[in-house]
Amino acid sequence: MKSGSHQHSSQYSPIQGDWRSWLPESKARVFQNLEGNIENGYAMFSVMLDEAFLLLREGRLDQARQAIAVSGALSGMLAHPLVAMLRALDAHARHYGTLPHSDPLNPDNFRGERCQQSARMSELLSLVLLTDRSQFLHKIRTLIDMTESAEQDFALSASRLSESIDIAPADSWWTLEELHYDLNTCFRESVVVLKSFLRALPEEELADFEKQACPLPAQPALPQNTSSKIPHGPSAPFARK
Repeated sequence: MKSGSHQHSSQYSPIQGDWRSWLPESKARVFQNLEGNIENGYAMFSVMLDEAFLLLREGRLDQARQAIAVSGALSGMLAHPLVAMLRALDAHARHYGTLPHSDPLNPDNFRGERCQQSARMSELLSLVLLTDRSQFLHKIRTLIDMTESAEQDFALSASRLSESIDIAPADSWWTLEELHYDLNTCFRESVVVLKSFLRALPEEELADFEKQACPLPAQPALPQNTSSKIPHGPSAPFARK
């Protein structure tokens, strides 16, 4: 079984070390293609949701409901490629035995009760699962379930608001923000997993993984590090009332 063991500074955990490390050009291209494809969907989804909240604050309720209807339709543009990427990671790891570093999910990084419960279970199972492989595969499965559930709940809540059939609209608007936050956290957690996975992936397996995981033509690799800080929530907090 292949292991994601790399040498890092003692001040970082292994997965933090992976995040701060450079990828070879071939792997950086795959990373940027996958992350960029999901990021594009997230941007469209998030911008429309921001627009809906702006209209709500201005008292333009009809337009706000229209924007919410569109954001509900756009939520899948984030969730669907994200889930596809996670499934590709899962399939490759199961077939080839590629094993990256992995940490349990942190419940504090989520807002919704369902996602927090799933993250708590991830923490608990990390203590009882016997192998690193089992822990990694369970984390991938949990992220898939979280993403699918949050996207379905968001689309349903958005539909109810847009059709004015929800009996507690104020609570439902807050629910949408909560679900958006958790979808974004699933995205950022998954990007960290992807980086560690590519660090551990043998070069000879890259073409097979890319064929399975990348739905779009690859983007040119940028000669720079990804970030100095592991993302675990929205890139910018919302300031909504």
